[in-house]
Amino acid sequence: MPELPEVEVVRRGLADHVVDRRVAAVEVRHPRAIRRHVTGPDDFAARLTGRVLRAVSRRGKYLWLELDAAEAGDDALLAHLGMSGQMLVEDPAQPDEKHLRVRIRFDDDGPELRFVDQRTFGGLSVHPLAPAAGGGLVPEPVAHIARDPMDPEFSAAGTVAALRRRRTELKRALLDQTVVSGIGNIYADEALWRARLHGARPTATLTRAQGHAVLDAATTVMTEALAQGGTSFDALYVNVNGASGYFDRSLAVYGRADRACGRCGTPIRRDRFMNRSSFTCPRCQPAPRLTTSRSS
Repeated sequence: MPELPEVEVVRRGLADHVVDRRVAAVEVRHPRAIRRHVTGPDDFAARLTGRVLRAVSRRGKYLWLELDAAEAGDDALLAHLGMSGQMLVEDPAQPDEKHLRVRIRFDDDGPELRFVDQRTFGGLSVHPLAPAAGGGLVPEPVAHIARDPMDPEFSAAGTVAALRRRRTELKRALLDQTVVSGIGNIYADEALWRARLHGARPTATLTRAQGHAVLDAATTVMTEALAQGGTSFDALYVNVNGASGYFDRSLAVYGRADRACGRCGTPIRRDRFMNRSSFTCPRCQPAPRLTTSRSS
């Protein structure tokens, strides 16, 4: 699933190509693509047609297009890419993609916006903007999502405190989008390796310095990934022009089981984790002892 850098790449592309354009027509080609818009395809199209896309915003892995005035109660087009969703800006003359789900045309007859999704786990929906728990206005379904480390209003100190209050493992807490958003499985593993921390470490034993270290590492690795267009392991993640990112070439541990750690040479270990995998260096990131004590 695309994580923060990949979604931010898409957000920037949409901001360059669809902002300040008026929607002329909406075509829903597969109802599952708008299943989260519970009033159906006709209402979905009606709430977009004639509206101007004023801005493209993001929080964590969610992005949305603000419609006309971005005020509380006004609407936004919320997009979740799921496993394979793509927001593509295409010349209307280009043939339809095999898995085209939604088409949005504009009144300037310029490039259209297409939502393509092979696995149909993602989707589009229209929702009112509402105050978020972490501040600001967001679509109602994501009001519980915390700010992410690349948000100008992100509070590292507050997030470290939230991490330390949890009674769980560190990696699980990093993936909890109500604590800190945008960090998924790939960048959690990379951040933990950079911070020399094991994901199974109990958050109750985390020092403030260690909490700041892992958040700083997450910010750094996601910033580096963003500069390289994100991480693409197959053709399903692309930006709005259909190009893939190449940060996968720079990953230190994720997907590198049995390869030498670039820091100490120890073979990288792969473990099962929440129906996925975790990758660690056994030497750089020793597994936690059964009993530890927390210091400040």
